[in-house]
Amino acid sequence: MSSNGTGYDLSASQFSPDGRVFQIEYATKAVAKSGTVIGLRGKDCVVLAVEKIICSKLYEDDAGGRLFTIERNIGMAIAGLLADGNFIADIARQEAANYRQQYEHTIPLEQLCERVSGYMHAYTLYSAVRPFGLTVIFGSWDEMQGPQLYKIEPSGSFYGYFCCASGKAKQQAKTEMDKLRFNMKAEELIKSAGEIIYKIHDELKDKDFRFEMGVVGKETNGQHCINPSVYTEMARNAGDAASKEEDSDNEIN
Repeated sequence: MSSNGTGYDLSASQFSPDGRVFQIEYATKAVAKSGTVIGLRGKDCVVLAVEKIICSKLYEDDAGGRLFTIERNIGMAIAGLLADGNFIADIARQEAANYRQQYEHTIPLEQLCERVSGYMHAYTLYSAVRPFGLTVIFGSWDEMQGPQLYKIEPSGSFYGYFCCASGKAKQQAKTEMDKLRFNMKAEELIKSAGEIIYKIHDELKDKDFRFEMGVVGKETNGQHCINPSVYTEMARNAGDAASKEEDSDNEIN
């Protein structure tokens, strides 16, 4: 077999001669074709924002959502295969429920990430299964730990972040995030989320998209809310304004 990977991509449990696991790389490519998802962590709030590409005008507005509530104070956003995301959301809810039943307390986000990432990593170890074509972003807030933001990769590795992104415009989103400052307040964080998603949307490739958002923090009394009307409208208005300003700048140049 040649060293370019021929024959080494049939199983997730096999390394290529140069130490690569191609099935995990393919899963990462599946994530890269998805609509962009970002997570922003502020002073007392975490915002998860999604660029949901509208594949058909016949779908209902809430069809194919990429935001989930796992626990009262824990939200989850996914980039990648939607079916895989629904499955992992169920696993995360089971883990959160098991912890609550055993300890009578909400599961700490880091422990939830450890359990879910371990589950995702197990699917990279055996030839009978395939890795999840999925990146998972968790956000939470509580009085003791404050805002927390974690991202799990298809390989099962996870890290804590101040800001993170996944999907087709991941790099552009990171460029916009580099301009932000940490410890922003909720309103500023929500507007920034809208501006980033609207700026990075590629109208030539994907004409129609729906902005969706999950918010958890002091402003929501520690409860994860999906598409709260006031905050979502605020983010969409900020995104529209930023997008129009960018278009006018491009026309002048």
